[in-house]
Amino acid sequence: MQIYESYCRGYQAVFRVATKFLDWSEPILLKGAGSVKQLAETVKKNGHDSVLVVTDKGLMGLHLLDGLFAELEKCGIRYTVYDGVQPNPTIPNIEEAKTMYEKNGCKAVIAFGGGSPMDCAKVAAARVRCPNKPVRKMRGTFKIIKKLPTLYAVPTTAGTGSETTITAIVSDPETHEKYGVHDPVLRPAYAVLDAELTVGLPPHITATTGLDALTHAVEAYIGQSNTKRTAAEARKATRMIFDNLETAYRDGQNIRARENMLEASYHAGIAFRQAYVGYIHAIAHNVGGMYGTPHGLANAIIMPYVLDWYGESAHKRLAELADVAGIVTTETTDAQKAQLLISRIRGFNRDMNIPEHIDAIREQDVETIAARALFEGNPLYPVPKIMNKAQCVALIRKIGGLDG
Repeated sequence: MQIYESYCRGYQAVFRVATKFLDWSEPILLKGAGSVKQLAETVKKNGHDSVLVVTDKGLMGLHLLDGLFAELEKCGIRYTVYDGVQPNPTIPNIEEAKTMYEKNGCKAVIAFGGGSPMDCAKVAAARVRCPNKPVRKMRGTFKIIKKLPTLYAVPTTAGTGSETTITAIVSDPETHEKYGVHDPVLRPAYAVLDAELTVGLPPHITATTGLDALTHAVEAYIGQSNTKRTAAEARKATRMIFDNLETAYRDGQNIRARENMLEASYHAGIAFRQAYVGYIHAIAHNVGGMYGTPHGLANAIIMPYVLDWYGESAHKRLAELADVAGIVTTETTDAQKAQLLISRIRGFNRDMNIPEHIDAIREQDVETIAARALFEGNPLYPVPKIMNKAQCVALIRKIGGLDG
């Protein structure tokens, strides 16, 4: 195990050096209530007279895109809508979107929705530029390289941070795997942070997406690829989530809380796109790939289990986040503060009706999920402590409530 750990740490050290030479600039932001209506004018100024809008049927049914469509029409911009994105976007979703882009002579892509439409839009744009490279060959890091059609991202949930990340998550319906495509070219060129689009989110979605954002901030902060900038972004996101999530959950019309959550998600996205995530995401992705469990829900449930497992290796950083979060305590040691933070996360779950276990996990699938999670996580993710197969299996059994 020691040799394997040394290999993982060596790989991560090389990767850390390499990332210093990448472009970590942020997308151009359009911010504020109603800012989505400014997007059409921006698209027009960029010379894009035909765009593909990638979204889902739920948002179309809510008529959430009507304002955008009206502005696009006013600016003389033709738009084609692909609304077939599933909650965990699949390879067929991506191929369908790519085909629509090409068939209709589109020149840019607008991703409108949560992480799923954005991930679908990113990889569809990559397929447009790399027509001879199938999605499965894009799995992993730096497999695209080529500059993509301009991506405009309009998040309608405060969770994924996909509007600023270099990552897209893909589900393979044939193998029931869920994996990442990582490349700086996937970062959207523009992002619209319009809190009015999030006001109609149901409480359960508000909770799980908000905890998804917290997972990004926490995993980025405790990992070994944290930088001065990512640490600052993670701390900012953590404080904003602790200050606003429950308000947004209980009073969905509170526009100020919604704005703060949207901004927190964005800051968490900046943190983890460079500092990366960890085993919470590795397990969540593969539980989601196996059973279709929504990503935010999986992260929310899994987070306290993994943080507990890290133990002493994460105590110092978690204690710092406990202070940032404003958790008032007379406890003084890092271990005590870390446990208070983990307990508070469990309290979030309990108070917002998130279950303690992922009941979909079946005993016969645990070994496969563990193997796939470690294939994703090792050696890439700069986690506080390296996990082996037996430890991962035991942890997944706990998460699934299978250990009695």
